[in-house]
Amino acid sequence: MTKEPEAPEHRYRIRPANAGAHLYEVTLEVQRPDRSGQVFRLPAWIPGSYMIRDYAKHVVSIRAESEGREVRLEKVDKSSWLAEPVEAPLTLVLDIFAYDASVRGAHLDTTHAYFNGTCVFPEVAGQEHHPCELVVEAPPEGIGTDWRVVTAMRARDARKYGYGSYEADDYAELIDHPFEIGQLQIGEFEAGGIPHTIAIRGTSRVDMARICRDLSALCAEQLAFLGRPKNLDQYVFLLMLQEDAYGGLEHRCSSSLLCSRSDLPVRGETTVKESYRKFLGLCSHEYFHLWNVKRMRPEGFTPYDLQKETYTGQLWVFEGITSYYDDLMLLRAGLITQESYLDLLAKTVTRVIRAHGRFRQTVEESSFDAWIKFYKQDANSPNAIVSYYTKGALIALALDLTLRHLTDGRCSLDDVMKECWRRYGETGVAMPERGFESVAASVSGTELGDFFERYVRGTSDLPLRQLLEEVGVVYGLRQAEDAKDSGGTAPRSERVTKAWFGASLANRAGKNLVANVQAASPAERAGLAPGDELVALDNLKLTVANADALMRDYREGDVVTISVFRGDELMRFSVTLKTPPEDTCYLTMAENPSQAVLARRKAWLTGKPVTGAA
Repeated sequence: MTKEPEAPEHRYRIRPANAGAHLYEVTLEVQRPDRSGQVFRLPAWIPGSYMIRDYAKHVVSIRAESEGREVRLEKVDKSSWLAEPVEAPLTLVLDIFAYDASVRGAHLDTTHAYFNGTCVFPEVAGQEHHPCELVVEAPPEGIGTDWRVVTAMRARDARKYGYGSYEADDYAELIDHPFEIGQLQIGEFEAGGIPHTIAIRGTSRVDMARICRDLSALCAEQLAFLGRPKNLDQYVFLLMLQEDAYGGLEHRCSSSLLCSRSDLPVRGETTVKESYRKFLGLCSHEYFHLWNVKRMRPEGFTPYDLQKETYTGQLWVFEGITSYYDDLMLLRAGLITQESYLDLLAKTVTRVIRAHGRFRQTVEESSFDAWIKFYKQDANSPNAIVSYYTKGALIALALDLTLRHLTDGRCSLDDVMKECWRRYGETGVAMPERGFESVAASVSGTELGDFFERYVRGTSDLPLRQLLEEVGVVYGLRQAEDAKDSGGTAPRSERVTKAWFGASLANRAGKNLVANVQAASPAERAGLAPGDELVALDNLKLTVANADALMRDYREGDVVTISVFRGDELMRFSVTLKTPPEDTCYLTMAENPSQAVLARRKAWLTGKPVTGAA
């Protein structure tokens, strides 16, 4: 006689109950609820996105029952419910509104179903470490007959890309595997002996074979760098195509991505266009998080407390260093050229030096205050904060080149990351607040205290010009040619010096507005403010589209009148124009470098030691 398998301690069930109303029905069966009363709670935030989102606000209705009778629920705080004591198994039933199309949310309509577990699955308080079963049900008849299910969660009895039962070791794993369900284009490839999948939702005639080939090379390069993480049996890229979209969120064995249809290559394209390069960089960034943040984590995130803000000053390590390696891995995997990599690097420099906030906030402060500043930016943010992503990436670059210089090429950031992985990733031991700095000093055998004080806990600009010169790269700055100029390219020979008033403009809901005013700029001195609606420049109509053309007729010292509506009041401001700042970076290969310089550059860009280097 075959023994029936025991029921799991926690069985979740999710059903797209009403796609037109965007409602999931979620059921949770708890075999052994707390006899003093069981607490259930939904997370307030999702790992990887450091802002309180209060997912409980999407609960439309909630009820509980046991042995066929209703069980009283009491709301005890914004995200938690207390069920009255029962002796038998307890069932919780929720209706959850899902219309957040971002990578951080849950979304349901008549075309597809997508969800992160943080949005839909309540935690059984005090029993977070119990195994969980998840049953994914098909939507009601009439839709979804040709939908497929893609996730990195382990199947229990579900067939490949099918509805059915999945399993997770505990609640933390349950909420770390997003699901995409719909009409999907699916590509499969292998990297490092591990099966990988990319599932694309959204109409697009993509060259799936090329995408899989490129991602295979990229993933293999990263796996070779830090080694295969434990318990990584598969990896899944979930890609949602949306107009003018971009973004991603990492998970333990998968990532959710957003990009535009036009970013992807179609059959017949052979070049790496800038938008496809951006997409590959996004994939590279989220994949690198397999090591750097999903397994190697700061002390404050071990374990995650998803009910409140969790603080760390190390996001520059986990996001900034990842942002350094994401583009570098494209080069090392052979997907882009050295010139293309320098273009990407120059754009990062440009983003950092254009923000006056780098003089007011350190990257350690930026990391700590991500909850209230980086994820809640306003019109003054460029003047007040620095990005731990972009400046963190430049700190990683500077540290890499500094280590190579101080040790005559014997040590690099690669070596530091490998030792961090050995100490904190493979062991599961959390990284102390300044653990990365300790490892860097230990591995290199050098004194790095001043470096971290100046650039991590200070606001000094990094010595990139000198450091790049040692590897045969020329660092240049020029004026921006127009509002769309993001850097990377050398100045044109026919360069024209125009005037500048120091405000960023944007068209929002059909209105031409001042988006932000740069610190110490002519616009700030004159009194222009964010939200002002543009009317005229010296009595000529002023819009976002024609602003660059109008400004070409002026030079430094000219005084112009800018007319705006502030609310419903017409105002005029007298602005004394200045020469635009040289805040646009470009990087080029040095001409006729020595063999020693070439060897240093090759070692840096390839990540491989070069024999015979001077």
